[in-house]
Parts: sequence; C-alpha cells; structure tokens
Amino acid sequence: MQTITLQEAQSRLPELVDAVVGGEEVTIDRGDGTIVRLLLLNKVIPKPIFGSAEGLIQILDGFDDPVEGFEEY
Repeated sequence: MQTITLQEAQSRLPELVDAVVGGEEVTIDRGDGTIVRLLLLNKVIPKPIFGSAEGLIQILDGFDDPVEGFEEY
C-alpha cells in the first residue's frame, strides 16, 4: 500500500491508476486530515470478436483419425 500527497497524485495519476488495476492499494492524503483511497470498480475484459481468427487456423486431413497404439482407449 502506498500513501501519497494530493499534489503528488495529481502529477502521477496515470501511474497510480495502473497500480490500482494491478491490485495495489493507493491512498491519497489531502493534508487536512482527509484521506481517500483509489478503488477499482470494474476491470473491462474485451469480448472476443466472432470470426477474428479466420484464416489463422488450419485443420489438416486426418486430424481426428485414431492414434496408433491408443486404439483401446
């Protein structure tokens, strides 16, 4: 956990946001007795785009043929 001053937070905001997204706790001391904490509300996970791998994957002939020596399985 890191506690920094408001002035320092103003100059380092992008870095502090990255730290919070990475799981670190960041608190900011305003200097008048008020302390605030940066809080991650939602981490956006991009949704896959249907068809985005088109042409990147090739399935060869015989892909699902039995493997020698594993017939009993």
